[in-house]
Amino acid sequence: MKSFSPTELNFSDKAVSHFHSSLKSRGMGLGVQIGVKKAGCSGYEYFFNFIDELKEEYVVFETDGCKVFVDQQSLEFLKGSLVDFSEDGLNKGIKFINPNAKAVCGCGESFTV
Repeated sequence: MKSFSPTELNFSDKAVSHFHSSLKSRGMGLGVQIGVKKAGCSGYEYFFNFIDELKEEYVVFETDGCKVFVDQQSLEFLKGSLVDFSEDGLNKGIKFINPNAKAVCGCGESFTV
């Protein structure tokens, strides 16, 4: 992992590698968007999209040539978080270690701030 910053968004090497391979499989795109939206049983949930065009509201994080786009509103929920990629048996995917989350629902899909 790169150096950790409590005021920014941080990415593990595994997460960056996963983003690179996802973009390569897709065959196009500027990068990956991550964000937070109101949804789920606890109030908020994370989402991911591919980005094909740059919008003014994005804050861009670049690590090892991978661009991750976050809108300013989502960044307020994500500051200080570590974005990781985990594999647990057959389950694998992006995982957020978010110090701003006060509670996470039982299924792990949504959180409360």
